[in-house]
Amino acid sequence: MAIIRKRLIFWLIKAYIKKSGKTLVIFFLLGLIIFAGIAYSSRYFAQIVPFAKKQTVGVVGAYTQDNLPPEIVNKLSSGLTELGADGTVQPKLAASWEIQDNGKKYIFHLKKNQFFYNGKAITSHSINYDFADVTTDKPDDYTLIYRLKDAYSPFLVTVTKPVFDYGYIGSGDYRVEKVERNGSFVQSLTIAAVKNRQNTITYEFYPTEDALKLAYMLGEISEAQGVTDGSFNKASFATFQNTKVAQHADYSRLVTLFFNTIDADLSDKKLRLGLSYGIPDTFKQGIRAYLPYSPKSSFYNSDVEIRKLDYNHAKLLMLSTEGASTSAQKSLPSTLTIKTLQKYATVAQTIADSWKNLGIKTKVEIVDTVPNNFQIFLGEFNVPKDPDQYTLWHSNSKNNITHYKNLRIDKLLEDGRKTVDSKERKKLYDDFQKYLTDDAPAAFLYFPTSYTIVRK
Repeated sequence: MAIIRKRLIFWLIKAYIKKSGKTLVIFFLLGLIIFAGIAYSSRYFAQIVPFAKKQTVGVVGAYTQDNLPPEIVNKLSSGLTELGADGTVQPKLAASWEIQDNGKKYIFHLKKNQFFYNGKAITSHSINYDFADVTTDKPDDYTLIYRLKDAYSPFLVTVTKPVFDYGYIGSGDYRVEKVERNGSFVQSLTIAAVKNRQNTITYEFYPTEDALKLAYMLGEISEAQGVTDGSFNKASFATFQNTKVAQHADYSRLVTLFFNTIDADLSDKKLRLGLSYGIPDTFKQGIRAYLPYSPKSSFYNSDVEIRKLDYNHAKLLMLSTEGASTSAQKSLPSTLTIKTLQKYATVAQTIADSWKNLGIKTKVEIVDTVPNNFQIFLGEFNVPKDPDQYTLWHSNSKNNITHYKNLRIDKLLEDGRKTVDSKERKKLYDDFQKYLTDDAPAAFLYFPTSYTIVRK
């Protein structure tokens, strides 16, 4: 019976195929074509209509729309030039440039076929920089000529500033989608990808780091940028569920001890040098620094002597009279005072404790801003994108808070901002770093660690 049934089923299938075989083959082939079409079209639509990606990023600070953080502005547009990782100037909107008339004339040749996101072509008439003491000529659509009153070699860095058409329309990968203000300050800013407006980044601005961290904890933001302490209520963010913490050195800021060089005690260079040798070799708050440039900069002078902690050497320097042999003894100041901002109070106390080993008592005084009068001030300065640090150390600069004066340094700084040849500039700034650290108007401490906290 089983054999008969199997034969019957076989005959039925054979008869069905004989009768409907052509139809089966047609529908099979048609199915393959439809399947291939669906697979191809799904890949195509995935490219032209990608999934929306929305980020909400928290940042600390008060900003206007005309003064947004570089992190944001650089997403929106570009300048004539841009800076490489080592600080060297590279082409961006400009394909090339020439420097003439001993550094007073800059000729930029724009790249062609560049556009703002609204489709408007970028030409010389689109470049709207407004510089003081600079005249501008635009002989054709792709040539810009700037004539400066005086030679100024940092000019190539100045034109890294992003260019916008009317209404904050840029040439970058993102466009401004929405702005919410609180008075004249931006409270929230949403930018959208030019190629897919469904991909957005919303920046929320907070007055303090504590407010930023709380916003992350409450789920208001998915990412917190620029955090200086990777913990919340003494618990590390790295231990939180679904949270990733990334850290890096912020080479745009340098925490520094500024010595008042006209103070009765600190006018002695050897005392300042001795105090520099009495500073710890590490700070948990950041990457130790000994020079006023990032170690990634092409202008960093790696040949300058690094003054690591050495109490014996420090004492010998401090006890020797300026210009005399080390056998000529002098009395050390009974007390020194470090004025500092609250956020650096711990660092100031660490230094004060280290200086106890030199027989010097140090008081730490908290201030709200850079004081007009001080012996030692512990603060920070923004490291310029260009190696020019004229405003910090030249004797005629109003921002020279140490009252440092050295005619050799003045000349190096003056020549540095007038020399356009990169190799010659490197020599000048190598000498600048050497002689500056020899005089020690300041002790450079560290580049602060910055944390980015992301919800996975």
